[in-house]
Amino acid sequence: MLSDLTSERPEEFQVTFDSDDPEDPKNWPTWYRVWVMVTVSFCAWVVVLYSTSYTSAVPGLREEFHVSRVAGTMGMTAYLLGLAVGSLIAPPLSELYGRRVVYLGCLCCWAVFVIPGGLAQSLASIIAVRLISGLFGAALVSNGPGTIVDVSKPEHLAMGMSLYSLGPFNGPVLGPLIGGFVYEGLGWRWTNWMVLVLGGVSILMMLTVKETYAPEILRRKAARLRNKSGNPQWWCRYDQRCSSMRLILVNLRRPCVLFFTEPIVWFINVWNALIYGILYLCFVAYPVVFSHHRGWGPGLTGMSYLGIGVGIVLAIVAEPLIRRLINSRGRDPKTGKPPPEAAALVMAIGSLLTPIGQLGFSWTCLPKTIHWAIPICFGIPFGAGNTLSFIYSSNYLAGAYGIYAASALASNAVIRSLFGAGLPLAGAKMYQAMTPQLAGTLCGVLEVAMIPIPFVFWRYGRRIRDKSKTIRQLREESDSNDSSASDESRPESRDDREK
Repeated sequence: MLSDLTSERPEEFQVTFDSDDPEDPKNWPTWYRVWVMVTVSFCAWVVVLYSTSYTSAVPGLREEFHVSRVAGTMGMTAYLLGLAVGSLIAPPLSELYGRRVVYLGCLCCWAVFVIPGGLAQSLASIIAVRLISGLFGAALVSNGPGTIVDVSKPEHLAMGMSLYSLGPFNGPVLGPLIGGFVYEGLGWRWTNWMVLVLGGVSILMMLTVKETYAPEILRRKAARLRNKSGNPQWWCRYDQRCSSMRLILVNLRRPCVLFFTEPIVWFINVWNALIYGILYLCFVAYPVVFSHHRGWGPGLTGMSYLGIGVGIVLAIVAEPLIRRLINSRGRDPKTGKPPPEAAALVMAIGSLLTPIGQLGFSWTCLPKTIHWAIPICFGIPFGAGNTLSFIYSSNYLAGAYGIYAASALASNAVIRSLFGAGLPLAGAKMYQAMTPQLAGTLCGVLEVAMIPIPFVFWRYGRRIRDKSKTIRQLREESDSNDSSASDESRPESRDDREK
């Protein structure tokens, strides 16, 4: 399709970016590019924070609506299900219409559906509106990494991703902390109004962000030149777009195909999904330990998550050291980049830290004679392990699947969200039927069982990739049409356009 397009239109009228083109987001002033990163990170933080600030209000919901703990937890489950489904739909919409309009439209709709959550007179209403909120909020989370790629120069991309990650990774941890004090002081409905205020700030910040998606900028530039000059020959290589429905269907189908046909995707997704589900299970387990057994109030119980938050921050700020470790593994002579197995080494470290934190917390959370700081401190390796596992699993999938990276990552995000939605429901009954020590130990044993996965990819990843039908196809296409493959600067756009 691309070759036909270029042959039919004069090359001299093709619209592209010059090396110092001020319209290219990578050439914007540094302060503004950092502001874009901060804005996108903050918006993702608010959306993810809303998933767990709800858990602090569950006691108030149970008291007002006379429902069980499991029923109360369904509000968080519904929100995560919305995020899972929305993560498949939002990226192709940004491919068609640009990031800014999708961000602003979805952010405003997300904020609108926070309002009925605060006014609801039944738990069923809350569950319904939170499901819809999650659908719209997914755009702020799933498109965030793409925006960072849009505005980052290659040498600063890792730093930009680390800055962005501070938002979505800390959102789940700070949600119960902030929500706990709000619920304690103002009641459960104010956990919604607090988020609505943060959403309003997010909208104001997003209004200052220009379009960052290069294909959309070039489409607009070509249209502007056609209108200004009256010459219809001006064009860009992104003018010919497939229909919205076709692009959405491709994005729905290909992640499923990769998940069920690619062992790499399957094993990494199952491992990531399990530890992500256990992370969200903590928002059921911590209140049982600190509120029910230790007698803490909602606000103090929220502070018990600070250990996990510290671990997340430490893992993110350690990025320069980790990058040095990855680069020490050498570079692929064909791509000039470290092989995906270099990221698998960091994944392996994360797989060890996660069960250490989980088991340490489980064995020291009770009895009350054990000082409260000890189980909280075990949240540090747990949070760091989760973060290293998630970030560098994404790097591994992106490095292994190239133009299919967006589909591989989409399948990963959906499976993770499904586990995050489902495990807290089962965990509520599990922690009621078993002691926190036994229930937590069971989770830790499951995490230990997952440890071999990243180590296998670290040791044998190259051989496994060589046997992958999809990856072999990618290499053949790259060899036969290398110039076409190098034209794209973003995996998502190549993924969605390739048929």
